[in-house]
Amino acid sequence: MKAFIPKLSNETIAKGKNAGGKIFSLLYYLFLIDLAFVFMFPFLYMLSTSLKSFQDLNNISVTWLPTGLSFKNYIAAAQSMSLILTVRNSVTVTGFATLGHLFAGAFIGYGFARFEFPFRKALFFGVILSAVIPTQVSIVPLYITYSNLKMLDTFFPLILPTFLGFGLRGGIFIFLFRQYFYGFPSALEDAAMIDGCGRVKSFFRIALPSAGPVIVVTTVLSMVWHWNDYYEPSLYLTSGTSTAMVTQMLPQMYNLLAAAASGGGNADALEQITRYHEGVVMAATVIALTPLLIVYLFLQKKFITSIERTGLVG
Repeated sequence: MKAFIPKLSNETIAKGKNAGGKIFSLLYYLFLIDLAFVFMFPFLYMLSTSLKSFQDLNNISVTWLPTGLSFKNYIAAAQSMSLILTVRNSVTVTGFATLGHLFAGAFIGYGFARFEFPFRKALFFGVILSAVIPTQVSIVPLYITYSNLKMLDTFFPLILPTFLGFGLRGGIFIFLFRQYFYGFPSALEDAAMIDGCGRVKSFFRIALPSAGPVIVVTTVLSMVWHWNDYYEPSLYLTSGTSTAMVTQMLPQMYNLLAAAASGGGNADALEQITRYHEGVVMAATVIALTPLLIVYLFLQKKFITSIERTGLVG
């Protein structure tokens, strides 16, 4: 039987391996392209629709590429959203809340990592529990508390808890800082204390500057979560546009679109439809996402590197 089995040379085997490797690479990249398209499809559709005129939206022959770029949609969306005011409110809440998470997360995480005190494990378990429990579970007592403190229709319910280690997913940031400082060698701080540097001074001069990866991750996650948050602002900020955030205006845009679509065939309804059509709503969505995309483009490399060093994934 061995006589009927042809012997393959090393060169033939190598060519077979190269051909198989190329086919595998081709299938691999095709799979990645398909997967990327699945994730990119909503963004591409949103961007394409935001540039379509009212006539393009009602033209069945226009699918992806509009006949002309209609930037009037962005002007109408900005006017309907009271863009300058709502962006200012969102930047204020997001900026101060991010600072609060950085301050409280670093300070509390350092305390859990370096100090021995009674009920430390139980308190840290409470921190983890606060990150796991949904906000909706504790929203009733929180709302009553802020109402008694006369804080409703102000930014304090969204900002103040972050400086106390709570706030929107505050437990996650405490956990990240605690894990980092727990693995950070204490010999550097001990040497600084021998030279006369106190515990607080060594924290700000040695421990905190070395926590760059956790600071980047906390900054990006906190900014994204607070900018996109709709649930808590919709409960605490109800006085109108003066305290509204960008995310609160998007549902109003969809309500205007639904109202215009169900208004009937009279002249006023047709005018509303031409003013608040799907292109305007998608333009408003693009405006709401643009600041986050800009932040991610600037911090992309640092964020990916930092998230690997913090051990958040892997």
